[in-house]
Formats: sequence, structure tokens, C-alpha cells
Amino acid sequence: MSWISRETIPARPAPPVPSRGWSGTRVAGHLLMALWIVAGASLLYYLAENVMSDFVRNYWEKYLDGIVVTLQLVGLSMVAGAALSLPVALARASRNPVLSGIAYAYVYFFRGTPLLAQTFLIYYGAGSFRPFLSDIGLWWFFRDAWYCAVFAFTLNTAAYQAEILRGAVRNVDKGQWEAAAALGLRKGVTFWKVILPQALIVALRPYGNELILMIKGSAIVSLVTIFDLMGETRRAYSRTFDFQAYIWAAVLYLIVVETLRRIWDEIELRLTRHLRRS
Repeated sequence: MSWISRETIPARPAPPVPSRGWSGTRVAGHLLMALWIVAGASLLYYLAENVMSDFVRNYWEKYLDGIVVTLQLVGLSMVAGAALSLPVALARASRNPVLSGIAYAYVYFFRGTPLLAQTFLIYYGAGSFRPFLSDIGLWWFFRDAWYCAVFAFTLNTAAYQAEILRGAVRNVDKGQWEAAAALGLRKGVTFWKVILPQALIVALRPYGNELILMIKGSAIVSLVTIFDLMGETRRAYSRTFDFQAYIWAAVLYLIVVETLRRIWDEIELRLTRHLRRS
């Protein structure tokens, strides 16, 4: 019988070790981002000094206040929605038909109706139940536009985040459950320590998309007397009838969205760097 000794078999070349430094693509991306920021800042400075100086001088502080209100509203809603989405996602995946049905109805309603309608339903509809809400001590909450907006946004984003989380959990290989069971881990420990961290990595990009959508959707709260960025824009336009008020609002929304997108991309790169190393 013919055979070949190990010495006659050519050795396979070792796979290249991925560089841990910055690649040329990343460096170019950061340089382009820096150029974009410099160009945008230069354009805004030129417009402020030569074209729109009076308007900017009178309203730039109000616009900044509006941006802060927008970020506070979206930030609180996203955090509260994330906390609410976990039990909703677990209920959606439950084998109990009652829990699963309630969670499905909740997700179906808040994903299938406009956020504007949900905000109006809570803000204006709560007044119809004022005697009942006063009796149980909750009227102080529902009479305030800020609390109603945060509540509506939380319920809305929780429905979307629950579906994101449920899909991410289902994306984790079932072998992870089997391996944990073979090690004697309980299902609760397996979910919190093994499955959920992997699912959150998968859900990073959809969560970022949801954050951006909430930033842009937050403009509707200006219709319920909240002076966020769009609310300040509406007030500035009502006083000046100057159309550039909306131009500045669009530019500021673009800056906020692009900044958050870049920050989220950097967070995703750092949290998934172990997946890019062989």
C-alpha cells in the first residue's frame, strides 16, 4: 500500500493575523468625517455671519434648548422602552396563550398605528377620564404634556424593541441552549448569562436604527405644546414668518442624527471587535 509521509506533504501557510491597528479604510473614513464636520461648521458660520445673522442671533439659544429637550425626551423613552421591551419579548415567546396573545395585541397595536395618533390618544384622551385619574392620584401625570409624550414614546418604542429583541434571541443558535444544559445551567441563568448578551450584539444595529427613527419622530411633540427642536422652530417661524427657521431645523436634525449614527457605529465596532478577529 502506497503512502505519503508527513515530511512530503507541503505545510499550509499560516493564516494572516488580522491587524489590530487602524486599517486604511477606517483612517480614510475618519478623515472624511472630519472634513465633513469642518465643511459643515464653515458653512454654518458663513451663513450665520453673512446671511442669517439676525435670525441666528435672536434664536440660536432657543434652538439649543430645543435640541436638549429632544434628546432628553428620546433618551428617557428609549431607556424606559428597553426596560419594558424585555418582559414583552418574553411574553411574546411564551407558550402560555394568554400571555402571548396580550403581548401580540400590544405589539400589533403600537406598531400598526401612527405615533402621532398614540400621542394624541394619551394626551387628549386622558382628559375624558379626569375624575377617575384624580381618584387614583394619576391626574398630575396625565395633565402634563411632557409626561404624556414620554409615556406615548415609551409604549411605542417598547413594541419595536420587543420585536427586535425577540428576533435577536431567536437568531442565537439553539446549540447554545443545549451546551448550557449539558453544563447543568438552569434556563434562567442560561438566558441572562449566555443567550441575552449574544442577542444584544445581534440587535445593536436595529437598536441604532430605532434610535434614529425616534429622533426624527420626536418632532410631533411640538403639536402637544412641548418646545423641542421642532417646537422652537414653530415658535420662531410664528414670530418672524421667516422660512429659514425650518432650514435651520433641518440642518440641526441632520447634525444630531449624523452625530448619533457615528457614535453608535463606534460603539458597535468596539463591542464586536472580538468577532472580527480569527
